Amino acid sequence: MIHRQFSEDLFLTNETGKHLYNAYAKDMPIIDYHCHLQPKLIYENKEFADIGELWLSGDHYKWRAMREFGIDEQYITGSASYHDKYIAFASIYPKLAGNPLYIWCALELKRFFDIDTPLSPETAEDIYQRSLNAIKTQHITPQWCMERCNVQIVSTTEDPVDDLHYHIQLRDEKKCRVKVISAFRPDKAMFCTAPGFAAYISSLAKSAGLGIRSVYDLFKALDKRLQFFRQIGTTVSDDGIPWFEWRPVSEQQADAVFQKALAGQPVSHDEEAQYRSYFLLNMGRLYKKNGFVMQLHVGTYLDANTKGVREIGQSTGFDCNDDRTSVWDVGELLNALNLKDVLPKTILYTLNFAATESFSILAGGFCGDGIKGKVQLGAPWWFHDQAFGIQHYFESCSNFYPLALSVGMLTDSRSFLSYPRHELYRRILCNYMGQLCERGEYFGSEENLRQIIQDICYNNVKAYFEL
Repeated sequence: MIHRQFSEDLFLTNETGKHLYNAYAKDMPIIDYHCHLQPKLIYENKEFADIGELWLSGDHYKWRAMREFGIDEQYITGSASYHDKYIAFASIYPKLAGNPLYIWCALELKRFFDIDTPLSPETAEDIYQRSLNAIKTQHITPQWCMERCNVQIVSTTEDPVDDLHYHIQLRDEKKCRVKVISAFRPDKAMFCTAPGFAAYISSLAKSAGLGIRSVYDLFKALDKRLQFFRQIGTTVSDDGIPWFEWRPVSEQQADAVFQKALAGQPVSHDEEAQYRSYFLLNMGRLYKKNGFVMQLHVGTYLDANTKGVREIGQSTGFDCNDDRTSVWDVGELLNALNLKDVLPKTILYTLNFAATESFSILAGGFCGDGIKGKVQLGAPWWFHDQAFGIQHYFESCSNFYPLALSVGMLTDSRSFLSYPRHELYRRILCNYMGQLCERGEYFGSEENLRQIIQDICYNNVKAYFEL
């Protein structure tokens, strides 16, 4: 029988899983330790205009899907009204069966607006008006969305030069019930061949209050900025790695590359690999020194469609995944840090679906120091944060690394409606645990299962990041 409305048994296909989810996971708080929400919007806390703004103001997942269906760009990132953009999206929604957007949107309609009518061209206008009425009567704002989903802590992502103005205001004024911290993301200091590198280093020097004339100075400045970020209570760092090839390199060699990049001289691929190796090695050292968790996001293929990026902009749906960065290269970085006794807590994320198991095995090889899950496989990320990817993650993790040590889900999102992704993750987790029970693969106490589930959903991340 075809379901005509949203079902609360979503992804719960066995009775044990249903019990575990409703008893132990459903009401756990959320710590969203990696996202791309704008702190300015959290601080200003303005009421949203309509569901079109909520859904389509910055969601590149929806933008990609709309382009795939041939929707004109004016209804995606162009000049059309949010109402008309929403109607355009509604026109393709029924065709998204099997795509995570279908489930995400259904969860968002249900959890934020109590709407379980399927979205379609026929129902679009009614759903628009019902959601608009909810926005106006309940005064739906960014903070309202987070509070609605029981979010305790959220970590946005900022560059080292950021003055964290809105984070400081949120901390000091205490008007927001959700604690807002920031992940330290120093990518621009690593991308030495990117246009504007020298100008960026100048900005970093200004924000740190010291001159940067060498790689030695560079890491003094980054260390100072890490300490500044630490003052708002963050222990989160984030390094995006489109490609990485390990090269053992001295400070003198790295500085020679740095000087060439500052002068605008051509830097070879091998020289860039040397610089990236030295950069990540020293960032790991600084993360360890300052008590930060190192998150390595591996395997992004940024700006694949250069014409699209040129016409519309970056982070608008033209990025892909890649397999250029090998497990060996990341392993050599971890080994080099470990040999110097400066390996910080580390989370490895891979966009290379075929390498999930290999990265989980690599992580297990660098645990120790009395720290639970010191190096671990990160949550299914970006293109993998859907039902199949999450299920695959659980099976990969539990085969090679204790799943019970995982720090759980994150949104990695620009949308304030994205928190049901934690619900999706928790439903699939409990269903997976229920399957183990009903197949006879787990036959211990229910109390142990409760502890595992609640640790993965909340307790582990709070302890791991010392939040």
